Amino acid sequence: MAKVKGAVIINTENCKGCGLCIHACPTDTLGFSKEINSKGFNFSEMIKDECIACMSCALVCPDAVITVYRMKKDKAV
Repeated sequence: MAKVKGAVIINTENCKGCGLCIHACPTDTLGFSKEINSKGFNFSEMIKDECIACMSCALVCPDAVITVYRMKKDKAV
């Protein structure tokens, strides 16, 4: 049975670093970057490769800067 694996893409330039996506993530995949964007905010980024593509982060983002991609993860034989 194939499982779903996800990838989160964040428009870092428009992220204001509110952290709502980080708290909404059930797998603790997201965290704050140590870098800042041109507006002076620590933006969110993927810090783990455990995304399950639930899209909770994208749904709570007030600025709609998050895109979640779903990919099939085939079971190794």
